[in-house]
Amino acid sequence: DAVEVCRQLRTFSDCYEVMLTARTDELDTVIGLSVGADDYVTKPFRPRELVARIAAMQRRPRRSFGTPGRPQDGSVPPVVIGSLHLDLAGREVEVDGEAVPLTRTEFDVLAALARRPAAVLTRRQLIEAVWGDGWVGDEHLVDVHVLHLRQKLGDTVDAQRFVRTVRGVGYR
Repeated sequence: DAVEVCRQLRTFSDCYEVMLTARTDELDTVIGLSVGADDYVTKPFRPRELVARIAAMQRRPRRSFGTPGRPQDGSVPPVVIGSLHLDLAGREVEVDGEAVPLTRTEFDVLAALARRPAAVLTRRQLIEAVWGDGWVGDEHLVDVHVLHLRQKLGDTVDAQRFVRTVRGVGYR
């Protein structure tokens, strides 16, 4: 099924994915986005709108968080927050000395938060950092990626060690 294809594709590819489906339930949309789809379009759809969505994605290459103009050869110092080590150049994460496999999007969300540890970032700010300022879609997509990120980092609702929710504002 499409969800499984999307999930497997995300394990080895950073390509853009648009789910085009007849499933209109909100839960289906959340699941589709949570497994890695960049957009979710339901049938019937407007062909010109679909083309415009795809064109918009192609205009905005996915961003990694290396500093512009700085070589990505390992010379970027790692970010350390407690037992979390974030290698921005190598795009690797360790918690308590154990490697944590993240998707590209999860890594980019974590990197955006780690670069400004004292700041609270809104969903919109995270979207701009990860997908670009022209991104159109449901901002709750950020919540889905944060949920997966927390699960992989070992955070819980009661013990938010690395990604903290600031109710009504965003994430820190």
